Amino acid sequence: MNDRHHLVLKDVRIALDGVTLLELDAEVGPGEVLTVMGPSGSGKSTLLAYLAGFLPPAFAASGQALLDGHDITALPAERRGIGLLFQDPLLFPHLSVSGNLRFGMPRSIPDKPERVEAALAQIGLVGFGQRDPATLSGGQKARVALMRLLLSEPCAVLLDEPFSKLDTHLRHEMRQLVFGRLRDAGLPSLLVTHDREDAEDAGGRVIELTH
Repeated sequence: MNDRHHLVLKDVRIALDGVTLLELDAEVGPGEVLTVMGPSGSGKSTLLAYLAGFLPPAFAASGQALLDGHDITALPAERRGIGLLFQDPLLFPHLSVSGNLRFGMPRSIPDKPERVEAALAQIGLVGFGQRDPATLSGGQKARVALMRLLLSEPCAVLLDEPFSKLDTHLRHEMRQLVFGRLRDAGLPSLLVTHDREDAEDAGGRVIELTH
């Protein structure tokens, strides 16, 4: 477990047309999940876009996002060290399951085929490597998306309502899997959701935004 990854949001303010959407100060330690809740339009997804480096130019942002002590707000998205998990798994349709898992792995990692096989075993998908992602169930796709994220070795993770499109009986199972993996990897994570059960299963601090 990596015990050095910390995410700190310092005087973060995001505005649109001069109107403040959100103001936030927070610290997320290794393996912790900070949940940000609020209605549509409260700025939840905008916050993730700001942290990931995709904030649309219509928005004005100030403050700092510090990852392991380094200000990442001026870095391009691909150099921020942040992993993303969305509502949709967003698996690449032209790649096999194994190809999807290999996609984000750092070039310096040796033994990629062995790592992929071990990853498939960890999520209960042994023998699925050559499968077309389109043949997977919703839960299987979600597990592949999670493992692809972890294999990319991020330093922090942003979760954009990743459980909202799963069947009800799958949601709790996937929450346990996702939050457990993030804890084991020592990754500070920020979850945005409007589902209070997400926040309860995440087990960390909850910040409520108002419109």
